[in-house]
Amino acid sequence: MLSEPNSHFISFKNAALHFTCQGKGRSVVLLHGFLENGTFFNTLAEVLSTRYQVICIDLLGHGKTENLGYIHTMELQANIVKAVLNHLKLRKVSLIGHSMGGYICLAFAKLYPTNVVGICLLNSTPLPDSATKKTDRTRAIEIVKENAPLFIKTAIPNLFASENHIRFKSAIQNILAQALKTSKQGIIASLEGMKRREDLTYLLTENHFKTLVFIGEKDKAIDTKSLYKCLKKQENSQIIELDGGHMGFIENKTEVEQGLLSFLKI
Repeated sequence: MLSEPNSHFISFKNAALHFTCQGKGRSVVLLHGFLENGTFFNTLAEVLSTRYQVICIDLLGHGKTENLGYIHTMELQANIVKAVLNHLKLRKVSLIGHSMGGYICLAFAKLYPTNVVGICLLNSTPLPDSATKKTDRTRAIEIVKENAPLFIKTAIPNLFASENHIRFKSAIQNILAQALKTSKQGIIASLEGMKRREDLTYLLTENHFKTLVFIGEKDKAIDTKSLYKCLKKQENSQIIELDGGHMGFIENKTEVEQGLLSFLKI
């Protein structure tokens, strides 16, 4: 029997922070990506909540969570995750992050290593932005300032492998509708925050927690070549390759669900 998620709001530095909680058992935190919100994980949360307590957090400037200034660093986002865990009186959690959510998982592990049981990076990377990627983000910020809807309508379809555009046409339209609700301030603050990321690959080497990395073979949003090279040196990291783009939990739903259930059992 599936449990319905309970919706909660708490205050963090005078900003409203929204999250949902469902299921019972060991705690799993789901962190969505850029231009997404916690509802993107509804299906995955239902699957996981049959065995675990699943917490989905709307990150700063996304969903029902308010903005907090004009630069949402990954460390600041990690602190809102900690605020939710403190509110729920949770000490040990597994974290699953898609794209930007994965960056935040790693920032959380850097700041609060004793709170981490395991981390799953779903179409994400511990590597910082390259000089080219930083330039791309700066260019994106300028486009958003002029025409945020144009930026969103251009960006979202490219997250899927080209051959999946027709198959997932409905999903792409739904994602667009949700993404268009994201405020201009929230978009820019996140882009600025992602641009400032540091190299956290050392966490995968020195960690005392398990790590799983899903890589989309046709992911155009992540430098997969550099990621593979980085992960070859990380003996503690499990890798699952997906035949798809950047939206693995949609494009490769079954493989992701099965991989996560196996990972969380360990």
